[in-house]
Amino acid sequence: MKKMILILSAAVGLYACSGNASKQETPAASTPAKTESGNPAYDPERGAGKFKDVAVSATLDKPMAEAGLKVYDVKCASCHKLSDEKLVGPGWKDVTRRHKPEWILNFITNVDEMLEKDAKAQAMLELCLVRMPNQNLSDEEARNVYEYMRQNDGVK
Repeated sequence: MKKMILILSAAVGLYACSGNASKQETPAASTPAKTESGNPAYDPERGAGKFKDVAVSATLDKPMAEAGLKVYDVKCASCHKLSDEKLVGPGWKDVTRRHKPEWILNFITNVDEMLEKDAKAQAMLELCLVRMPNQNLSDEEARNVYEYMRQNDGVK
């Protein structure tokens, strides 16, 4: 009988402790980080990462697009179709019309932080149900892939 009371007490104690832990919030989690100017550090238009202002010309940079195709073939094609059809990840059709270059480049080079902070990235994860792995693209590779995406979207 004493063992039963001891086990029951331990179970109630564990249950009570676990309920309180889930309700506690730290101030850092409830308020977003701010810059020195007082503005939020996260910009949903560009996402989270080092790309802030990407200069994109009106015409396609064909050598970059060709280099981007090579990266696509090796690291992207197994999960992304060039149409709007979902494979493992979303299709790439019109991706450069739906998102700013900064957002795309930050997403493909900083996947984990984007999935943590960005509502659009989180919505895509809910649809695809598979996290995009970090492909460890260099900035140059990422920019080439972006140019290939533009070519796929009809930029000449």
